[in-house]
Amino acid sequence: MTQPIDMFALALNFYPDGAVTSAERRMTIDDGGWQVAAFHVETDADVHSDHWEVHPAAEEAVCCLAGGGFRMYFRPEEPGGEEEMVRLAAGSAVIVPRSRWHRLELDGPSDVMSITLRRGSLQEKR
Repeated sequence: MTQPIDMFALALNFYPDGAVTSAERRMTIDDGGWQVAAFHVETDADVHSDHWEVHPAAEEAVCCLAGGGFRMYFRPEEPGGEEEMVRLAAGSAVIVPRSRWHRLELDGPSDVMSITLRRGSLQEKR
């Protein structure tokens, strides 16, 4: 029997053969599937704002579904450059380029969704 999936507790993984599974959210998955994960976040600690993150296998769509919104920061591509910032309000999204280091800071509690291939993903202390 088909059961509802709590998107704030589990992720959906989409595979090239058309299969879709639900599983625990993981930072790095090397199974060839795209992960769709939703998070209810209340504080900057919930979005690891003190860490940079990168996804070398694919671009990432980061969506603000509801709430106070957040700021997405991109690490400078050149040494000595400035961070770029994109502000997301409820109902908006940004596409993070493949292999571009990024981080989030909240403007208020929000529901966030990310969609990417997690293979090779890394985090680095800011």
